[in-house]
Order: sequence, then C-alpha cells, then structure tokens
Amino acid sequence: LFGIVQGGMHEDLRLRSLDGLQEIGFDGLAIGGLSVGEPKEEMIRVLDFLPPQMPADKPRYLMGVGKPEDLVEGVRRGVDMFDCVMPTRNARNGHLFVDSGVIKIRNSVHKHDDSTLDPTCDCYTCKHFSRAYLHH
Repeated sequence: LFGIVQGGMHEDLRLRSLDGLQEIGFDGLAIGGLSVGEPKEEMIRVLDFLPPQMPADKPRYLMGVGKPEDLVEGVRRGVDMFDCVMPTRNARNGHLFVDSGVIKIRNSVHKHDDSTLDPTCDCYTCKHFSRAYLHH
C-alpha cells in the first residue's frame, strides 16, 4: 500500500505530507499532484526537491507521468515507478517514439516503406522490423 505525497508546488506542504505518511508506515510512497497542467519546469523543480527527501529503501512512484522524456527525468531524479495511460493509448493508436520524434505508423506513407524505424537505434525492433512490417 502506497501513501501519496501531496502539496502542490509547495515544498513545505510536501514535506508535511511526507512526514505524516512516514509516521503511518506505508510500503511505498507516491508523488501525486504533478502532471496536471503545471509547467514542466515546476514539475522538475518538485522532482529535484522531493525524491531525495523520501526513504531510499521504499519505492518512489510518480503518478500519471508517461511521456518518455518525463520518465527519463523522473528516473534521473530517483523515481522508481510510473503509471500513465499515455504509452498504451499511443501504442494502440500506432504512435511510435523515436529519437527524432513520433512516427504515426498507421499513416499510408509507411505502407511500403522498408526503412528502419530509427536509424540511430540498435534495439531489436529497430534492427529487425521495417516501417512497412509494423504498418500492416
């Protein structure tokens, strides 16, 4: 069971929330109230501050964040877990994330395109499957 650290963009309120949750003794702690429309800089500011205050021996879970670059920023700052509908929704709708941006693989331009998804990537999918194959 996870306790959810709240407090908006206010460090003092987040610390008070964290202290109360630690007294209860949850198995893990979640960071709530981010990814709800605040500027990216504000989210990063909270992530720079909060995870170092959280116990290192319990999972740190960032709720509702799913953009690939946000996942990387979260991990970089000590977050262990994420949840968001965005990755599964994007996959279901044929949106593929590559270094250069998003490929909408269902677009007809990919139907006969034998090129790789991302020529700069050496993962299994990029090395073994063409855009045409994934378009089918």
